[in-house]
Amino acid sequence: MHTLLMTLLVIVSLALIVVVLLQSGKSAGLSGAISGGAEQLFGKQKARGLDLVLHRVTIVLAALFFILAVAITKV
Repeated sequence: MHTLLMTLLVIVSLALIVVVLLQSGKSAGLSGAISGGAEQLFGKQKARGLDLVLHRVTIVLAALFFILAVAITKV
């Protein structure tokens, strides 16, 4: 049981790292405003949807990480 939980924790940890790195930084909005362009104006809705999905996946993975970390200490 301990090995299964430890394996799940490693998988969730790696997934959490990948999802956080895929998210755009908060400063990306400022650089986009300076460089401007029509593609940035029309592409905002898609980026906002992707950022929203990545944000929700991050929350779920973080919750799983904490639950697995506590479960490992109890086993």
